[in-house]
Amino acid sequence: MGFKLFLLLEKLLMALPSSWRKSLFLTLAFISYTLSKRYRTVSYQNLDFAFDNKLSQEKKREITKYAFKNLLLNFLHAMELRHMSKEELAKKITIRNIEAVERVHAEGRAVIYVTTHYSSWELGGASIGAFIEPLIAVYKKMKNRAYEDWLLEARGRFGNISMEKTNVVKPLVKNLKNGLACGLLIDTNINPKEGVIVEFMGKSIRQTSTPAYLARKFNAAIIPVTIRTDDEEHYTLMLFDEIVVEKTEDESADIQKATQLQADWLTELITKEPKFWFWLHRRWKNDHPEIYKR
Repeated sequence: MGFKLFLLLEKLLMALPSSWRKSLFLTLAFISYTLSKRYRTVSYQNLDFAFDNKLSQEKKREITKYAFKNLLLNFLHAMELRHMSKEELAKKITIRNIEAVERVHAEGRAVIYVTTHYSSWELGGASIGAFIEPLIAVYKKMKNRAYEDWLLEARGRFGNISMEKTNVVKPLVKNLKNGLACGLLIDTNINPKEGVIVEFMGKSIRQTSTPAYLARKFNAAIIPVTIRTDDEEHYTLMLFDEIVVEKTEDESADIQKATQLQADWLTELITKEPKFWFWLHRRWKNDHPEIYKR
């Protein structure tokens, strides 16, 4: 019953002008920031840790407010994508450095897009599927299955296929062999038994090594990709040059090096424009749990 009411609300919201919807979600973002002491605290803890307590209180407040704003805008974008045409999406998106992908395709190789919770990740994933190539996006199972189906429908609007991360390696391998792209997040907290230790934002942390492993084994190309905006109306999908995975006699060292290069890319991205990253997530909770106990 509750989800049916949510779908009715969605229908009503989509009947409104887009500027009205955006204003409503920005209001919800402000309310969430004001009421959610827990996640404000998480954001401040992350920022203090990542920037060695060098950010002013005002700067941390500014970034944290934007994190709430960005989260609500992503929710809005997911809702709008369910009703959006490819032509409407094209009016929002500019693609930078598509040549990076074209070079890989010219070599007959599949692409592994490594990405992050940065700016509008919902528009970013949809734009790859709509304007570059459909991909398999790996996601973590959600507690609310009705909402999960709703969100996956939005993400599949332009041809992308979502696969839950449990036991996903075999399907990824099969599709990579057939030249189908995949998209993997590299900025989520992972099980201590997974991944390898890298330096991220100057701190040791465990990061998934799956992109490097798959790229090395199946001659695929790791292409970092993210999205940013200046006005929350028009977005730039930014493709970066391939992170090359070496293939020496030391497989572990090759994977370690390529995974570190991905962490370096993300560190540079966040350091340049920290407001766009999802600071409300306890990224360091497994490797540095002490920072969330202060």
